Amino acid sequence: MEHVLIIIVVGIVAGWLAGQITRGTGFGVVADLFIGIVGAWIGNWLLHDELGIHRITSSALLNQVITATIGAVLLLLILGLFRSRRRL
Repeated sequence: MEHVLIIIVVGIVAGWLAGQITRGTGFGVVADLFIGIVGAWIGNWLLHDELGIHRITSSALLNQVITATIGAVLLLLILGLFRSRRRL
């Protein structure tokens, strides 16, 4: 249970950071927070499983936040592409 809570908190922080980084491609506060949680799983899969990057810093929590933020930014950018295509 504690592990799930950590993932949710890290995802919320990452969603907020990703919303700040990709200004203009966000979907609102609640959606960005959900995207941060999904981004945590995407970032973990991409960095750890596919690229083999396991440590970015010496802090485990900071590693999780950075990994989740990278995943959330990628997800927001991809969703932003689909969102802009629908407007054309």
